[in-house]
Parts: sequence; structure tokens; C-alpha cells
Amino acid sequence: MKNKLLLINLGGPRNAEEIPKFLKDLFEDPLVFDLPLPEFLRIRLARKIAETRAKKVEETYASMGFGGGSPLVSETEKQAEGLKKLLEESGEKWDIKTAMCCGYPDIRELPSEWTDPKEGVVLLPLFPHFSRSTVLSTAMLMEKQLGYCPASSPLWVRPFSDRKEYLESIRDLILDFFQGKLSEKDFLHIKQEPIHDWQNLDIVFSAHGIPLRLINKGDVYTKEIEENVQALTSLLREKGYQGQIHLSYQSRVGPSKWTTPNTLDKIQELGQKGTKRIAVYPISFISDHLETLEEIGVQIRDHALQNGISEYYRIPAPGTYPAFLEALAKFVFEAKYSAQKGAALSCICKTSGGWNPKKEKIECNCLEN
Repeated sequence: MKNKLLLINLGGPRNAEEIPKFLKDLFEDPLVFDLPLPEFLRIRLARKIAETRAKKVEETYASMGFGGGSPLVSETEKQAEGLKKLLEESGEKWDIKTAMCCGYPDIRELPSEWTDPKEGVVLLPLFPHFSRSTVLSTAMLMEKQLGYCPASSPLWVRPFSDRKEYLESIRDLILDFFQGKLSEKDFLHIKQEPIHDWQNLDIVFSAHGIPLRLINKGDVYTKEIEENVQALTSLLREKGYQGQIHLSYQSRVGPSKWTTPNTLDKIQELGQKGTKRIAVYPISFISDHLETLEEIGVQIRDHALQNGISEYYRIPAPGTYPAFLEALAKFVFEAKYSAQKGAALSCICKTSGGWNPKKEKIECNCLEN
């Protein structure tokens, strides 16, 4: 009997034709486009914004060199292939699919045999940190199909930013990049050569920002990001890294207040203070796509060079980095064996997302109810 694993990601358009569908799915989600408005007004505004942003987004994707779309889906498929090989080294047989919350392959179109943990499917949301706009959004999207929230099932792999195996894999990825050891064919848009005096290079850990109203609701996202940076800093120090560490947030959209400091502001501040050498690591991302390749790799790089930075390095997201995939495989096996033992878990939506049943636009019907 084959085991089943579903890799779940936010998504991205594979080509220009899929951009409207991607934006519609993204902005119509009440946990992504979260505004203090009556739902009928919020959804109208969401659809209007999706329509008006389509042309600008199309131009941005066209500039990346992936046929007018994003490489996120294909990168996730590569991760699925790598995970299948690792999982089957145990002698077990595994079927693996990928699904996206926005765009295609659309998670809404999958039959329950591929989305329901009650049928033995291991669910792996590819988000290292909890956020209402990612983990909670995914759980609520799946609840619409299943009739219950699957996030309390032991077969749902929980955010893993504090896990030893994950942390060590990211530390090794960063050090391998510094020392020119990564395989250029396995990563997008990188050129590998050893960086001189990498031990004293400044590192900016850049996370995807979220609106402060989500944090005010009780979202633990920034707490997990900060703890992740602290843990990685300690691991890097143990290996001889002595430079300065900084945390910032990118990808801000709209006029509302977002998590700070913004990465552009942090880069400008460092340049004005005389910092000359920095490397940016996308701490909240596990696949390279628009926010890493275009935003960090081009826009933030150009901003850094204009503000006095003379050496700028973009560290890639982990992608198919072997130690990272090995960590994910371990989490998958742990989920499977935990379920076999009949483990019961509290619903992560309620423990990490500041869930308030009286104020939420949707209801969380988890297994523990």
C-alpha cells in the first residue's frame, strides 16, 4: 500500500494567462486580504484590486525570464521529486502531489482522497512559520471542502522553523553559499564562488511582511521569525561567523501599517552607517520565486548599491538543498508515525492565530471540537 503526501504552497502563475486566476484567489481570501469591512464590500474591493494589479504584475513576471510566470510551482515539483526519493529509501512506497492555494494546480480541484487526513494523507504546508495569511488560510480553504479543519490532525505537518533539523540545514546552506559550494544547476540565478572574509559579512534576514492588524489579532508570526533568527545566529556563531545580524520585512502592499523595519529602509540605514558588505537571506521562504529573485535579487540589490553598499549577495532559498529535504522527510515520517499511535493535537489555528470565534469571518471546525 502506498503512502500519500500532499505538498501545499501559496502558489504563483505558471504563465501570463494564469495571473488573473492567481490574483483573484489571493485577494478574495479573507485571511490574506484581511480588512475591517463588511464582507460584501471587502470582496468587491478584492476583485477590483486583483483586476487593476494584473497588468503591473504581468510586466514584473515577464522581466524574470520564466516565460511570463513564476518558477514557484516548478520548484515545488522539484521538491516533491526529491522528497519522494528520500521517503522511498525507507523501503516504503509514496505517492506525492503538489497543490497551490492560489492558482494552479488548484487545491480546490483535488478529490478528498488527496486532501483528507482521515484517509491517511500526510499534509505538508510549505510554510516554516505560522501566519494567519498562510497556515490558517490554507486550513480554512481545506475546511470548505472537508467540512472540518484538518490542522489539528497529527498528519498535518506543523510549522517547523524551530526544529533542529531545519535550522541546521539553513545554517549549512548559508555557509555553503558563502564558501562557494552550492551547485549552480540546483539553484536559480546564482553564481558560486567563495566570498572573501565571509565571517565578517553583515547578514540581513528578510522575511515576508504582514499587516500589523494580524499581529494585533494574536498571530505569532513575528515571534516565530525573531526566534528563528536568534537560533540561526547562534548556529552560525558556532561555525565561526562573526558579522552583524539584522532582521527586516519585505513585500509590503497598500497603505496600512506592516511589520517593520522594512527591508528597503534597513538596507538604506546600513548603507548610511557605512556598511559596505551585506548578504540577504529570505528567511520566510523555502523556494525561490518573485519575492526572492526579483525583489531581493534586483530591486533591493539596486537600492543597496545606490545607498553605499559595494558588495551585495542574495543567498538562495533552500529549494532542493539536500539537508533541507532530509529535514522535511523526517517531519513527514514523524507525522505518519504519530498518527499511527493515535496522537491528538490541539488545533494550531486557535493556539497560534489569536482565533476569536465572535470576530472571524469563517469558522474553524477542528477535530478536537
